[in-house]
Order: sequence, then structure tokens, then C-alpha cells
Amino acid sequence: MPSKICFVLTGASRKLLKNCLLNKFDKSCDTISAIRCFSVSSNRKMRFVQYQAKSGGPQHLGAQLSVDGDIFDISAVDSSIPNSLVKFLANGNGIVEKAKRIVAAGKSVVPLSEVKLLPPIIKPDKVACVGLNYKGHCDEQNIPHPREPMFFSKFSSCIIGPHDNIQLPTISDKIDWEVELAVVIGKQAKAIRPDQACKHIFGYTIAQDISARDWQKERNNGQYLLGKSMDTFCPIGPAVVTKETINDAQNLGIKSWVNGKLKQDGNTSDMIFKADFLVSYLSQIVTLYPGDLILTGTPSGVGVHRNPPQFLKAGDVLESEIEGIGKLRNVVV
Repeated sequence: MPSKICFVLTGASRKLLKNCLLNKFDKSCDTISAIRCFSVSSNRKMRFVQYQAKSGGPQHLGAQLSVDGDIFDISAVDSSIPNSLVKFLANGNGIVEKAKRIVAAGKSVVPLSEVKLLPPIIKPDKVACVGLNYKGHCDEQNIPHPREPMFFSKFSSCIIGPHDNIQLPTISDKIDWEVELAVVIGKQAKAIRPDQACKHIFGYTIAQDISARDWQKERNNGQYLLGKSMDTFCPIGPAVVTKETINDAQNLGIKSWVNGKLKQDGNTSDMIFKADFLVSYLSQIVTLYPGDLILTGTPSGVGVHRNPPQFLKAGDVLESEIEGIGKLRNVVV
């Protein structure tokens, strides 16, 4: 049996608990369900968010136990915990255990309804992306499946939050969507084997690899960087979920909608190169640092390969969802 940590309630909540105990936990006493009592073992399954008050103010680092759950303000409870997830991860595993204890104790809870969620990762050292990594995405283009990963990068300055607006650039009218599972590195990795990758992965989040298709394919001499890195071209979030939260990262439903119409409906099992292999492969070439993002590719259903091609326009609402992680909702302006 896992051990339990409960915190003491006072005032009206304490009176309600007393009444329930006197009633010997009668089934009609539903108020006892409001008591916070957390399993220590379950706290490995957490979601990390960065947020600020809706009225503005400083950035906070928080944790959740569920997609729509309230937030534990871990950076406010302990001054040794930074308000940045990148810095938090750079401090090592010890600080993660400290955060788990704060959550287990149920301290400093902030209602989700009272905050603005920020990108859960800001200013990582790298945003590495993998092209043509879903069989279905290759098949919709009638091209062979690649024999080795094809990497490109995005500038970290294009990262925005899970509910921020995507800004259409004036220099392109071919803006496309690509929902992706993003790997978040938790521990520095260099020249590691695929079977060692799990130790270096902290968790996962959702990313949209927004793309200016003309700049990706026709401009800049065919180099992807500019077409992938325009301002606001990388919505991520709503949270980074720890790897323990996901039973199998290679079997997750992954979808996107434009104006409520389903555009992409895939599964991460369709990846050609799995997440652990991608982390290992990239680590042979560059050192991966805590907070680095690896976008692992997109399933079929992007706009450019539809007949006729479809692109985002002002007023569109782009939604992106991955099973067990949550949902992004970004308005195009």
C-alpha cells in the first residue's frame, strides 16, 4: 500500500470532516471528497506549467496532478526552486523530488481559472525538429520512408503559449499546421545509446510546428529554418508531463482541428524513428541540455498536401491535442 500524506484542514472544512467522521463515513457525506490527501507514489505523475496571474505579474512555476487540476505554486513555496522549468531541470533530480514533496503536502494551491498559462518551456538551448517521421505523412506525399532521421531547427524565439495568438506574417500566405509530440530533455546527454535515452528524457509536451510552406520549399534556397521560425510559429503546452505520466509515448492519439474540423488524426505508433532513437541519434552530433525540445514529426493531414491545398487565415482557430497531455487552442490573427 502506498503511504499517504494529508494536510490538516481548519475552519469550515475541518467542521465538515468532523461531521463525516461522526457519521462514520455515511455515503451521503460527499463533502469528504473535498479533502486533499495525496499518494506519495502517484506524485511521480505530474504536469509542470509556467504561468502568471491573469492580471499580469511575475512568472511562476507550478505543478498539476491532472489536465484540468488546480496548480501547486512550487516556486512560491520554496525559494530554492526557480520560476523557470529550464533552470529547474538544470538543477538536477534532487529539486524534482523537492517539488514532489511540496505537491504531496498540498501547499500553495492556485485555481487554474485564475491564471494565464505561459509556454511551459521558454528559451531552451535548442528546438530540434524531425521531418518526415510519420509513415502516413510520407505516404500522403508519395515519397519513400526515410532511412535515417532528417533534422532541422526552429529559433526558440518563436515559442508561444498554449492559448496565445498565431500571427500571420505579411511575407507569406501559405501558413500550415503540424501537430507534434515534443520530447523535453531533463538531463544532459552526449553520445548515448537508445536504451539510455529514457534516463535523459524528463517528459513530453504538445507542439505546433507552424510552417510558411513557400519559405520552406521555394525560398531561402530550400533551407527550412526561416520558413519554420517566424514569430509565433511554435505554440507549445499546456504542460510538460513527466515521462512517468505517459504509459507509452509511442501509442498516443494525436489530432488537430481548424475551426472545429478535424484535419489530423494519427497515433505516435506511426513514427518511423521512435523518441528514444531520436534522442540517441541527435546526442551523437550535439550535446543535449536540460530543457531542450525535440519535435518528433507530424502525422498526415497537413494543409499543403490536401486537394486543393489549405492554409491558415486570419480568424481561424487551430486546436491541437495529444492523448494524456492536453490541448492547445490558438487563434490566427
